[in-house]
Amino acid sequence: MFLFIASFSYAQSEQDVSKLHETAQTFIRQNDYDNAILVLTKALQIQPTDLQINKDLLFAYYVKRDFAKAMEIGRPLVARPDADVQSFQMLGLTFKAVAEDKEAEKLYKAGLLKFPNEGILYSEYGDLISAKEPDRAQKLWEKGIEVDPNHSSNYFFLSRQYSQKGDVIWSILYAEMFLNMESFTARSTELKNLLLDQYKQFFIVGYKPPTPPPTTKKKNNTIPFATAVAETLNKQQPQVSYGITPETLTVIRTRFILDWYNKYGATFPFKLFEHQRQLLQEGMFEAYNFWLFGPAANLKTYQTWQQYHQTDLNAFLSFIRSKVFKIPEGQQYHPM
Repeated sequence: MFLFIASFSYAQSEQDVSKLHETAQTFIRQNDYDNAILVLTKALQIQPTDLQINKDLLFAYYVKRDFAKAMEIGRPLVARPDADVQSFQMLGLTFKAVAEDKEAEKLYKAGLLKFPNEGILYSEYGDLISAKEPDRAQKLWEKGIEVDPNHSSNYFFLSRQYSQKGDVIWSILYAEMFLNMESFTARSTELKNLLLDQYKQFFIVGYKPPTPPPTTKKKNNTIPFATAVAETLNKQQPQVSYGITPETLTVIRTRFILDWYNKYGATFPFKLFEHQRQLLQEGMFEAYNFWLFGPAANLKTYQTWQQYHQTDLNAFLSFIRSKVFKIPEGQQYHPM
């Protein structure tokens, strides 16, 4: 009888905690963080070691900007053997919010020792140090892509970084890969503008083949991947006589894909170009290019195009929402 009562009481407390947690998450979704904190605190009185409840409480204090309480919860949380990546991520964001950069850096180093294949930790560690150590941040972001090629933030940061350094090809490639991973956010709007600008820069400045150092390793005895991309894209210089617009970019990028698969497709398999070729084959490439470049180039012109091509645009949007843009292993061609 005692065992039955104990078992029943435990099951009842589990149900109570689950209900409280669900209620708190509803408050968080409603941006009612005070009520979320109140309910989560009650839940922890019943089950103080629950990892997810502790993380939600840390998050609630963080978004409420009570960083002292967030750190009070987060520090013991990341010391637990069952601490997960989110625990490190949220405490790291808290440290950054109060400019505790040294504490944040120690945290990210500890997190990467525990989770060496988590791209989000590389992206946020790189973001932390990027203003003072841009080269080291770049290496962290590239490492993040190497170990976790389907986390979008490393592509976001690197595209901006390479645009600032004048490395147009990698800025273009990483921007478009990011936009296929994270398509409908504020960051995607920023990267659409950057992508259009980088295409303009490529054709304005012109392409000069690099002279690689003698120690440069080549893949399968070919020229480096980025050089192959630049040379193939540069063939389309005659198409820019009337400017860089969604219309001209559709032509440029169509001919680029045809040329690429005639010469380099087998040597350099690359998910982004496979994706473009599939859209071309399925008659969605024009809609894709207008979706990428139209709003950034001229919003009014894009809206006019949209009125006459709504069916095509809807088909394309339905397609990209139904598929996950996933990078296979072994397609990271950028040198570390």
